[in-house]
Amino acid sequence: MSIKEEILKLKEENDICILAHCYQNPEILEVADFVGDSFALAVEAEKVQNKNVIMCGVRFMAETVKILSPDKTVYLSNKNAGCPMAEMMDKALITEVKKQFPDYMVVAYINTTSDLKTVCDVCVTSSSAQKIVSKLDTDKILFIPDCNLGDYISKQIPDKEFKLLNGGCPTHARIEPEDVQKAKEAHPNALFLVHPECKPAVVELADYVGSTTGIMNFAKESDHDEFIIGTENNIAVHLSNECPEKKFYTVTDTFVCPNMRYTTLENVLECCKGEGEQIELDEETRVGAKRCIDRMIELG
Repeated sequence: MSIKEEILKLKEENDICILAHCYQNPEILEVADFVGDSFALAVEAEKVQNKNVIMCGVRFMAETVKILSPDKTVYLSNKNAGCPMAEMMDKALITEVKKQFPDYMVVAYINTTSDLKTVCDVCVTSSSAQKIVSKLDTDKILFIPDCNLGDYISKQIPDKEFKLLNGGCPTHARIEPEDVQKAKEAHPNALFLVHPECKPAVVELADYVGSTTGIMNFAKESDHDEFIIGTENNIAVHLSNECPEKKFYTVTDTFVCPNMRYTTLENVLECCKGEGEQIELDEETRVGAKRCIDRMIELG
């Protein structure tokens, strides 16, 4: 029996739902019940009846599943799969920053730890941020942790004042305008689709700016047939598989999130056997973090 066959067999026997973030490798997606963005996966986990959930992604994503589904046993596929952006700011830091700017509302990107979420006012995703921030009854926003996403949202809502800290996604921030120009020269007929976690100078070169799901949907629905994908390179791979009649190009070979690539089929198999890392949150942290997620759902 292959590893894939064993996983499929065990997930049925052990009442398991497998979630896979769309940055994962194709073989992981093949065994998943749901594929998507981090928050969409957490919502799906909340809906399913399975007692056990495996998150094939990074730690903050597994924590979000546990926040919304406290009665489920939640496994992180690989214990080393963290998120540098989520971990670069902590509760102590933001508590001190709030003292400096007490009249600012703290808007936290979903890519934050559960502990940090407890001192934030509302969560956002890259696709919901503009809508949610527009609805907030304040014109002073402390946006954390991604200054690139915060900069993009601030330009969409110029009537509000944004405070941004120096944080963000190392993978998306690695891409420079020169990289994009080279890709455009190599593929002059391709549209450039970019994630707003990229630097402002890169975002300015885009034909479309959006979340990972937004980028994928745009490419699938567009009448255009060539695209440069300005986010994690696996998205270009997945789109090529789903839309073989279209052409998808990466910006550079280095546009790769190493943490998202940690998960292997062997890791998933271990979790199916109950041997992986279980996510545990104390109730005070879970409830505190859920408060700003609930606010996001209410406004979004």
